[in-house]
Amino acid sequence: MSKDARPAMADLNGTQAGPAAGAGAGAPQALELRHLRYFVAVAEELSFTRAAEKIFVAQPTLSQQIRRLEEIVGTPLLQRRREGLRLTPAGRVLLDGSRNVLALADQALNRTRQAAGLGRPRLRVVIPPGLPESLAVPATAGLRAAAAAAGVDLAWIETALDPEFSLISTRRADAGLGWLTARRQNVPAALEVMTVGEFEPEVWVPAAHSAACRGTISLKELAALQVIHGPRRAQSGTYDAWVTAMQRIDPRFEFADPPFRHSLAMTLAVAAAGNRPAAVLTGPAIAACTQAWPVRRSRLANTCGMVRVILQHQPLTAAAALVWSGDLPRPLQQLLFDIAAGLTEPAHPQPADLVSMTTA
Repeated sequence: MSKDARPAMADLNGTQAGPAAGAGAGAPQALELRHLRYFVAVAEELSFTRAAEKIFVAQPTLSQQIRRLEEIVGTPLLQRRREGLRLTPAGRVLLDGSRNVLALADQALNRTRQAAGLGRPRLRVVIPPGLPESLAVPATAGLRAAAAAAGVDLAWIETALDPEFSLISTRRADAGLGWLTARRQNVPAALEVMTVGEFEPEVWVPAAHSAACRGTISLKELAALQVIHGPRRAQSGTYDAWVTAMQRIDPRFEFADPPFRHSLAMTLAVAAAGNRPAAVLTGPAIAACTQAWPVRRSRLANTCGMVRVILQHQPLTAAAALVWSGDLPRPLQQLLFDIAAGLTEPAHPQPADLVSMTTA
């Protein structure tokens, strides 16, 4: 195929790039939304088989459409290797753009149907796993009640939110409850942010440690121990902020990953059985404004000789925030504003509540 006869590239706005119409023998191939939907499914699954099952199309059809998309773009988007698929640099760029285009198209379709009286408004809300129940329960209950009263359909998305709230800024979700660990000015300008409380972690130390008798521990004392916390992928924002705070005490400090992310009781057992003194640090779990309370053993689970203590001067905290897209319709933004304004910092939970490593 000659240079002039190659298919022209269509950009994500639907305009044609490359040779002008009539310059080549063949008409340029058109980029369609279905090409992008198919590509996003394959890119997220990194498997034609799983992607085909996810979007309910035959695998040969899916493979053919991805090859067609690569012809339209003019470059490979996927590396097909024996160990599986990988995105090329061009594929990573197209994935980000495709998500934005598809989200905008879905949003425009929903608004059009609503304007024609053909559908109810829909709100896609991210609730990350591991949020303190004292925060997540009133937030979700309030959202559900407010949405029902306003005639709004809710779609819950249970997944982690990064510090930049990328799911919301790229319009794959409309709102979310998460941790505001970046500086306020670093949050994308297109997002609205309302903080709903400051939270700190629970700290557990061996009963033989001097802090267990006092009921409090300093950050310096904590840094001298092996500290089990994380893993980072669960809450990268708070993880990075807290390890930075610990490294101000000891530049070589690193957290140790918990062996059981969703079982605090089992992690306490592992910490107690180790060869060196170890502490366990949960994710943000209790309202930072609460006062220290007397240390007592759990009545619900065996803590294996580990005792819960208070971290002095609250050096490790995270602000909980309700975040939403600033281009949502005004009634939906008002609904979210009212929910955030109504959320109050909950009372601290009982020390006996042993749930997970990401919260307690």
